[in-house]
Amino acid sequence: MKGKENIKSTASVNAPVYSPQLLHSKGGLYLGIDVGSTSCDVIVLSDKHELIYSDYRRTKGRPVETLAGALADLFSNIQIDRIKFAAATGSASRLIASLLDIPYINEVSAQAFAIAHLYPHFPQATVIEMGGQDSKLLFLKTENGKLSLTDFALNSACAAGTGSFLDQQAQRLGVNIENEFGRMAVQAKSVPTIAGRCSVFAKSDMIHLQQQATPVENIIAGLCLALARNLKSNLGKGREFVTPIIFTGGVAENIGVVNAIKEALKLQAGQLIVPAEHFFTGAIGAVLATNDSKKSELKFNLEKLNNYLNAQRNFGDKAPRREPLSKPSFSPPAGKIYQLPSESRDKIDCWIGVDVGSISTNVVIIDKDNNVLSKSYLMTAGRPLEAVKKGLQIASDEIGDRIIIRGAATTGSGRYLTGDFLGADIVINEITAQAAGAAVVCPQVDTIFEIGGQDSKFISLKNGVVVDFEMNHACAAGTGSF
Repeated sequence: MKGKENIKSTASVNAPVYSPQLLHSKGGLYLGIDVGSTSCDVIVLSDKHELIYSDYRRTKGRPVETLAGALADLFSNIQIDRIKFAAATGSASRLIASLLDIPYINEVSAQAFAIAHLYPHFPQATVIEMGGQDSKLLFLKTENGKLSLTDFALNSACAAGTGSFLDQQAQRLGVNIENEFGRMAVQAKSVPTIAGRCSVFAKSDMIHLQQQATPVENIIAGLCLALARNLKSNLGKGREFVTPIIFTGGVAENIGVVNAIKEALKLQAGQLIVPAEHFFTGAIGAVLATNDSKKSELKFNLEKLNNYLNAQRNFGDKAPRREPLSKPSFSPPAGKIYQLPSESRDKIDCWIGVDVGSISTNVVIIDKDNNVLSKSYLMTAGRPLEAVKKGLQIASDEIGDRIIIRGAATTGSGRYLTGDFLGADIVINEITAQAAGAAVVCPQVDTIFEIGGQDSKFISLKNGVVVDFEMNHACAAGTGSF
């Protein structure tokens, strides 16, 4: 099996890829498993270490169940006793390795073994492996006639420089990460600067770009470049990225990130290689590491895996449960929407309030007595003006011919763009807006907790006036995005 310079994967995301050799070869087969935070990769190598079977699928938070399905598909085509031995790697594979009674191989070692096997003729190489939860930087150099690992770096506790960062932003923009994201990135006419060290900072930059009517494809290209620059600074830390650079992992499928890495590292043509097997290098390396270490005969134990799954399914009926929460000792404030009198034909003076956030957009119409006549909650989806237009249309359809708009106000992270669009009388910060609104709903309020998509806030009030507040500044862990 030789590495190929190809940015299109040979693997299907939805179905296993077979080789005719799988059915006709007579030698022993080797099984490799790589289960990470977002994907499950299963491969089979021939006795000549040729890739003859590959299966990539998303775990969706159920790694063991996903692997069980992948193995069921595999063993519906071959007999289990043809597997000579197997090994597992990946952040979710320690439990899996113990359930199957197979060796667990460190992810860094697995990647190094795979690249050394795919590209044995390279005197040196830098490996970038970018998955859903973490990123790795490996430096390989030929020692004693073999390409070997000499140094490596891993990302810290933050997932900002990983595939999860892109997944989150793609979902927020309403763009499919697997089919549209990379394609849109390469269509960008210019690439804006976006912070890549933190999701909160990134979303703040994205909102400011949206306020300037920056095309979505440009923002996506900026996210890809932010990811690449974060890799260079956070993992590289001044190290020399010796060429060729080999890019593996699920994110290597994204052509936008591939191009961004080329730009961030100032690479020439041919200096960045994306193997056709980039999804599966971890699983391949796990097999090769196991083989080289001459492990004893395989004791593959599917029964233990099935027993574990059955126990998990049955646990739901036996798990201890807390008693349902009781009703609060005080009644919640009234939240009924005021209805305009059907018999009245006089138009009512009203005011518009718009709150444009990183995730949602809210539009309300209130009268002089602060009665809510219309309200709508919409997804911003990276397009604040479209969301505001839709919210205004909803209000217009409900009460548009019976009111006179006397003023408008905007708040939220997209308040300036929306304020200009509406010609708002006032653009108000979120702290003040939250306090004023809460005091109307519940005049006795003294504490507000507001958890939004991008940030969370604590506000302390006394007699309806803000006396203290606090909000997150760097990390999205305490927000709705989490």
